[in-house]
Amino acid sequence: MEIRPATISDVDIIAEFNIAMALETEELRLDPETVKKGVRHLIDHDELGFYLVAVQEDKVVGCLLVTTEWSDWRNGVFWWVQSVYVHPSFRRQGIYRSLYGQVGSLAESKNVCGFRLYVEKENLTAQETYKKLGMHETHYRMYEQDS
Repeated sequence: MEIRPATISDVDIIAEFNIAMALETEELRLDPETVKKGVRHLIDHDELGFYLVAVQEDKVVGCLLVTTEWSDWRNGVFWWVQSVYVHPSFRRQGIYRSLYGQVGSLAESKNVCGFRLYVEKENLTAQETYKKLGMHETHYRMYEQDS
């Protein structure tokens, strides 16, 4: 398996994975064109973050997105792990572990003070995976407002 930064040629599969993840985890149907534009925009603007993809036999089988958040309290950057998806037929094979490991390796040369992610409350499988990799639940709750 190869873990590499996503390129423009990966836009369609990443968008497909994001659409599948939203449906699977939130029963939410996303607009494919909007998602493709969003993925492409991020790849074109690396100051916003980056995608990593897991590739087996020339096929993308998983991905994740990393975005940043400045912490004045720590004088450092948190990396937010988002849009995590592994194709169902490739789950439970260490693909997320490899993707997350690459995030850690990349962070070593940056001013990264920690990693964060959010997960659906009911997604117990994902929560266990994150705990096994050394993450812990925080005391924060997340709120949002659409504009």
